[in-house]
Amino acid sequence: MRRVVITGVGALTPIGNTYKAFAENLKKGISGAGLITRFDASLFKVRFACELKDFDVEQFIQRKEARRLDPFAQYALVTADEAMLSSGLDVKNIDLDRAGVIWGTGIGGFETIEHDLTEAAHWTGEPRYSPFLIPKLIGDIAPGHISIKYGFRGINYGTVSACASSTHALISSFDYIRIGRADIMITGGSEAAITRASVGGFSAMKAMSERNDSPETASRPFDKERDGFVLGEGGGAFIFEEYEHAKKRGATIYAEVMGGGMTADAYHMTAPHPEGIGARNVMRHAIRDAGINPSDVDYVNVHGTSTPLGDIAETKAILGVFGDASYDLNISSTKSMTGHLLGGAGAVEALACVIAINEGFIPPTINHFTDDPEFDPKLNFTFNVAQERKIDIALSNTFGFGGHNASLIIKRFKD
Repeated sequence: MRRVVITGVGALTPIGNTYKAFAENLKKGISGAGLITRFDASLFKVRFACELKDFDVEQFIQRKEARRLDPFAQYALVTADEAMLSSGLDVKNIDLDRAGVIWGTGIGGFETIEHDLTEAAHWTGEPRYSPFLIPKLIGDIAPGHISIKYGFRGINYGTVSACASSTHALISSFDYIRIGRADIMITGGSEAAITRASVGGFSAMKAMSERNDSPETASRPFDKERDGFVLGEGGGAFIFEEYEHAKKRGATIYAEVMGGGMTADAYHMTAPHPEGIGARNVMRHAIRDAGINPSDVDYVNVHGTSTPLGDIAETKAILGVFGDASYDLNISSTKSMTGHLLGGAGAVEALACVIAINEGFIPPTINHFTDDPEFDPKLNFTFNVAQERKIDIALSNTFGFGGHNASLIIKRFKD
């Protein structure tokens, strides 16, 4: 199998609109949560989320073009641009037939479909829809736009597996390069689901925190008082490149992708398996694929949504996979800061792993106030403060409604 390295990174998150800003605020333990400004949420049970801050799409995309894109596709293009810039790739000097794009999103153009259907509900005459309705809302349009911009004519599609979508995109991109079907892949994921219907729908499921009086402390993974996740938006992008290809052009290498796993819970539409069987199996598959032992892993960036059941199931899975080595791990949930970016979560959390490896710190799980006796007190959840540590191997978990599980393993690059 060929080696796959990371040569480009891009981030657009509630705690930073670039990779560098995201890294700085991860270390500081900044919360991205606040009251919703996108629409009037005063009558909703949940009135807060992790929105992007100071983001003006017209700084990146011309107004006419931006209007033809749902925000999730805008975020895809913006993060892909940063990743391409950081990679130093010159499209004039690469084989565009061997360069592809795989991008994940859980929902796609939620804002677009909500807006257009709301408008239609008031019509009494002939139904008329925007000619851009369909191309704006479909989930596979983001990789389409990225390929159009850069002329990448190789593998191109979108992945949809709820909150595991972008990790599936990353693993698929890794696979295509290592088996020789591509040399370069732009990959990642994005979501723009802070809308009335999304907030109302997740709220009706009682999946989200209702701590309206304290949004910044609402996402509390592994805390006894956790009451659900906080919705977030944004995305993350990578350039994955075959090692010899990257070496030949003298690229900066951020890290190396080692392995991935994909499984199903086969249990329930939305709830995790109570014993974390699917989560346990996917981590084992990823570790086996990477050719390492569980004790080789230094850090696990958990799915850790701050839901009562999910955090317990994932912790049981970690103990099942790592055994006594669990106590040597650093574990943290960066959703405590970014909120839950749904289909974009996996990409952003994989970026957090790359940052942790290169910057030598474990991002904290913020908002821990009360220990929960459900969790083994010997586990190190990296509560509240970033911890300095040399990390050689990190594992990132993402799980989605429908019982989808995906784990990715990234290691420090060594020539």
